[in-house]
Amino acid sequence: MTREPVGVVGMITPWNFPIAIPAWKIAPALAYGNCVVLKPADLVPGCAWALADIIQRSGIPPGVFNLVMGRGSVIGEALLQHKGVDAISFTGSVETGGRIAQSCAAGLKKVQLEMGGKNPQVVLDDADLKTAVECTVNGAFFSTGQRCTASSRLIVQDGVHDKFVDAVVERLKGLVVDDALKSGTHIGPVVDQNQLDQDLKYISIAKDEGGKLVWGGELLNREAPGFYLQPALFTETTNSMRISREEVFGPVANVVRVKNYDEALTVANDTEFGLSSGICTSSLKYASHFRRNSEAGMVMVNLPTAGVDYHVPFGGRKGSSYGPREQGAYAREFYTVVKTAYTLPV
Repeated sequence: MTREPVGVVGMITPWNFPIAIPAWKIAPALAYGNCVVLKPADLVPGCAWALADIIQRSGIPPGVFNLVMGRGSVIGEALLQHKGVDAISFTGSVETGGRIAQSCAAGLKKVQLEMGGKNPQVVLDDADLKTAVECTVNGAFFSTGQRCTASSRLIVQDGVHDKFVDAVVERLKGLVVDDALKSGTHIGPVVDQNQLDQDLKYISIAKDEGGKLVWGGELLNREAPGFYLQPALFTETTNSMRISREEVFGPVANVVRVKNYDEALTVANDTEFGLSSGICTSSLKYASHFRRNSEAGMVMVNLPTAGVDYHVPFGGRKGSSYGPREQGAYAREFYTVVKTAYTLPV
């Protein structure tokens, strides 16, 4: 048995990690002998150009790596329809991912999809409060909440609920929202007006559903132009509300109160997504059980749900991912094809 390059790989990447995501797709693709056509997000052409410049200066043969700019509806569609493209690796929304999967199936192209998340951060009564607060604030609000692995659902056991909420609010009060390039800034602006409008829409939806806004959600003015939004934290929400079901992709999180660990696990798994999940507990019993029974591709114990190493597989379950995992040794499952050969000695 041998492995061979899959061929020409089209890559469609998002704006939230404009260097990291293209890099962790491109590196294994080239290492396994493929050619690459990269279509970056419209909002971040500069990062893609810088990465392309680094790659071409490495001495790579002409035509092995290619960068194309333009609207996804035009360039992305061309990659999907072109018979010379053998595989598509996509990171982005569930809606777009679904359309890509259908197109790739029709064209018999290999496909790898990384899509959304509605990741739970469980906090049990026995958790170290400081650790739980840091995991929550980091996972939910850092990178302006614009991560598919962000912990936007905070599932908190009744006994620690009030102390936890108060501690998170105090932590949020100390965070600086400002220009991301300015020293001392903790949280930068939302990426653009469209995303800001979406964040504000879900804040309004959560209020209309009966959620209580205990902190944030206000627009902020800063010296540098930008779309600055104060991190928003809701309580008195249930897992059936839209704020608990749909991905916001901004600095917005809601707390769901539960009675015990069993209810916490049930609520955590009650979602159409399954990318990342986390639990804060001092119990080895609960940590081990959650690790085995959480319906997510990545599980964190006493750590933020966002942030993984490049040498381990990245990906989820349900509506979060489709196809082979990214990163690590598992990348070969997508970027190569297996050939079985028999030889009869003569």
